[in-house]
Amino acid sequence: MPHSFLPWPRAAGLVGIVALVFAGLAGAACATDAAAPPCRSQADLTRFADRLARTAERIAKHQSLTIVALGSSSTAGAGASSPDASYPSRLAARLREILPDQPVTVLNRGVNGEDAHEMMARFEASVVAEKPDLVLWQIGTNALLRGHSLDSIKALVTQGVARLRELGIDVVLIDPQYAPSVLARPQAREMIDLLAALAREGHADLFPRFAVMKRWHETEHIPVDTFIGADGLHMNDWSYACFGRLVAEAIGEAATRPATIAAAPPVRSTPRPAP
Repeated sequence: MPHSFLPWPRAAGLVGIVALVFAGLAGAACATDAAAPPCRSQADLTRFADRLARTAERIAKHQSLTIVALGSSSTAGAGASSPDASYPSRLAARLREILPDQPVTVLNRGVNGEDAHEMMARFEASVVAEKPDLVLWQIGTNALLRGHSLDSIKALVTQGVARLRELGIDVVLIDPQYAPSVLARPQAREMIDLLAALAREGHADLFPRFAVMKRWHETEHIPVDTFIGADGLHMNDWSYACFGRLVAEAIGEAATRPATIAAAPPVRSTPRPAP
């Protein structure tokens, strides 16, 4: 597996376009290949500790539900063959299947190449102004690739989660992808542990994307190039589709869970990155 990566500077438009075209072609082939692996449930990893109280209330009352997907290139959809193949689009499609009578809007607020500092700079305009009920915040990958301080990430994510929770908005953090470029970073384990801790401390939830993708490879024996593009970093149509599906199912389960068992978190151990 390649361990080199293309840096994602602030002006990453050209790189993003190249990744979309190059890796997206492979993703489209994978998604339509009859031999593509199944997307299996991983409820032992993906079941949220909390009930997503605001989301649950909106669903119970059949009120419109607004979800904002905040993040960088793997939220924007770098590596996908089209915007419809991005994870927020696949999430929306699966939620329509799970909750057919529920009005749901999923807003993709991913920007290629952004890190936590840049996301926080547009936080009020891109996230809070949309008055979401649930925010899915994909974070950490670009910080790893650029060698940013974990302390700075901790401060920014803590600030962002606190702002959302102050407004009564449900929050789910999404950690980095299991990919060669991420595995090559010495602080990968620390970043994954940090985001899990920040979710607990901020009364948010965590979708453990790294652990889910690691299981694809190490337990289900799916080759890395089936779910990661040729750049060694970005996901493709198959992995975005499965990722979106699993996030949707985790949301659906948490938001329709009886309140009496809402305080029973899953027992979860997070696999460590390979050295």
